[in-house]
Amino acid sequence: MPEMNDGHAPLIEICVEGIDGLLAAQAAGADRVELCSSLVEGGITPSWGTVKTALELATIPFHVIVRPRGGDFLYSEAEHRSMLGDVEALRDLGVAGVVIGCLNADGTIDEERVAALVKAAGPLNVTCHRAFDMTRDPFEALEALIRCGVGRVLTSGQRDTAVEGADLLAALVEKAAGRIIILGCGALAPDTIGAVRRRTGLNEMHFASLKDVASGMRYRNPKVGMGGTDLDREYRNTVTDQALVAATIAAARA
Repeated sequence: MPEMNDGHAPLIEICVEGIDGLLAAQAAGADRVELCSSLVEGGITPSWGTVKTALELATIPFHVIVRPRGGDFLYSEAEHRSMLGDVEALRDLGVAGVVIGCLNADGTIDEERVAALVKAAGPLNVTCHRAFDMTRDPFEALEALIRCGVGRVLTSGQRDTAVEGADLLAALVEKAAGRIIILGCGALAPDTIGAVRRRTGLNEMHFASLKDVASGMRYRNPKVGMGGTDLDREYRNTVTDQALVAATIAAARA
């Protein structure tokens, strides 16, 4: 069964990278966290050590993304096996939920694989991530996720921002009719989140509130980068902005 909003509306979930992000989000008043690594790729599965430490330090529930790589959501058999293994391990560790998603090449939900992941999750909450936003027909996809037993779906209304996707978000809330939770996202900020909530009727909202900060490294090697051509990336960290999280939550609840 999905976690239900008990009247504290809207429930706010913060997408974070690693332990420091989780601590910042809960200090800012978040209700729940989606725990990831590598948000530059849209989020992939964090390490066992990260999850274990999160369990020791978290005072709010967190859901863990199960995504073996960046890129598309069309997985090989070996990748899906690894996802099943991650879900089983996370279930045994005792996290509150997992965040998953698999597509077919034709842009439909891969119901067989999603259902297998839901089964492996057992009592955990299961969210379908924004693979949903890459489907060919959002209403067809919504019904497929309901058939698979998924408890909520993260979506920006198949647009880059929730402001742009607000009409579809509202339609999905209506179509869901309590059968699945619509978790709205998409560049939500203090100046947009209140209007999006009023326009859509969302009871759960998700955002990241990230900022770049300079590395504390004093020695810097200008001759080598660990990936890509942006050499300065080695000395720039992307972190959860606690003050912005708090301000966005306040705007959502105003």
